[in-house]
Amino acid sequence: MLLKRKIFLTEDSFEITLRYLGNWMLRIFLFVLFFIFSNKVFAQQNNLITVIGDSLVGKMVNGESVREVYGNVVLTQGKVVVTCDKAIQYISRNEAELIGNVIAKKDTLTIKTPRGFYFGNMSEAKSISGLILDDQNVILSADSGEYFFNEDRAFFETNVKLFDTSTTLTSNQLEYFQKQERSVAIGNVKIIDSENEITADTIEHFRKTKITFAFSNVRIKNLMNNTEIYGEHLEDFRERGYSIIDVKPLLIQVDTTYVTNQDSIKETKLDTLFIKATVMESFRDSSERFVATDSVLILKEEFASRNDLTFYYKEKDKIVMNKISEESRQPIIWYENSQLTGDSITIFLDGNKIIRLDVNNVAFMMSQNEFYKDRFDQTSSDSIKIYFVDNKINEADFFGNVYSIYFMYEGETKNGLTKSNSSKAKVLFKDNEVSEVKLYINPASEYYPEKEVNGNEKSYLLPKFIIMEDRPTKAEMYQTLKQLR
Repeated sequence: MLLKRKIFLTEDSFEITLRYLGNWMLRIFLFVLFFIFSNKVFAQQNNLITVIGDSLVGKMVNGESVREVYGNVVLTQGKVVVTCDKAIQYISRNEAELIGNVIAKKDTLTIKTPRGFYFGNMSEAKSISGLILDDQNVILSADSGEYFFNEDRAFFETNVKLFDTSTTLTSNQLEYFQKQERSVAIGNVKIIDSENEITADTIEHFRKTKITFAFSNVRIKNLMNNTEIYGEHLEDFRERGYSIIDVKPLLIQVDTTYVTNQDSIKETKLDTLFIKATVMESFRDSSERFVATDSVLILKEEFASRNDLTFYYKEKDKIVMNKISEESRQPIIWYENSQLTGDSITIFLDGNKIIRLDVNNVAFMMSQNEFYKDRFDQTSSDSIKIYFVDNKINEADFFGNVYSIYFMYEGETKNGLTKSNSSKAKVLFKDNEVSEVKLYINPASEYYPEKEVNGNEKSYLLPKFIIMEDRPTKAEMYQTLKQLR
């Protein structure tokens, strides 16, 4: 009985202990709940906007408590301070409409607008009445816009303009990330600096690093040398002096030339250079140059080319074309009725005129007669140097293992052909036709009369003879330009 009583006492004690522990845990739970609730309320209160001014009118509008504040109005929320002439504060929504000389500030940021709104729960300012943002790095203006103070981010639209110390940007829309000094502009975007004008559908610009990415309908216009480059994707690294367009690049440079007509009167003529490729790079350093890679097409009046790799040195007035591998196709040049091939071809310019052309390694040149289309003068050699006068071939020098076939004429009458070989040869031209051939060092030649040649022209071809039919045309270039514009 005594033992049993002890057991009852133990059970009672256990029950009392449970009650005590339950009350204690309940107190802790209620305390924690109160703590969390208090912090939440404190945070909400801390997030509330405060509005003060010279006078205040309180009223109820549609069941909502509204305060109208007049004169020297100051709205504050954390580091954000907004001043204006009048404010309408919606207390339950934690919002305010701001009217007259609105100026919002946070640290180095200032936003000005005639009329706007402030949304306290989002720490956001908005205006549809035109606004200007100045953060001491850029000045940004638009017809309407928003600024999110917690994110240091702006979104402006309609007639957007951004100015900094060296650049002006305009667009339909722009998102500005203040801390990153980064802008993303969309719609009719244009960036202008002292040298270039860049337009595109979308541009992402990093002000501090001066890096720009452009997408879709890209155009770079050099304001100094009248050069334009089109494409679909651009990366520009201004500090490095480097740009790349790797989607549908097309370079156009328009020059004005003076030509003498039949009456000995000088006339102006537009001379346009086109360069099209798979990838185009620009290097703005001591040897300012453009590099076009893969499926390169060049067209300049009577001159055209197809090649794999082109270097265009604007300041040096020089264009260099190379093979990119042993197995690659040789660069091809067409000039009026002539066709040239070689492993490397260099064009020297004087302004916009070709003055010399060098063909190196496995060089071949052929020219089609203007009146007899089945007759081609041909020469193969190790290298060729061609000299121009007034953009016409005046002289060609051939070096190393020279083999040639030249058709002969008396006036315009066909008169057989001559096959020859030597270590060196000089060919003189008149009106783009061969007028004289000179052979040097172990020369040998053989004449074939017209009766053997006539009708058998295809029997008199050098081993490397091949007519390239894919000469670039203006129609092809303008079609590409039309697609990019």
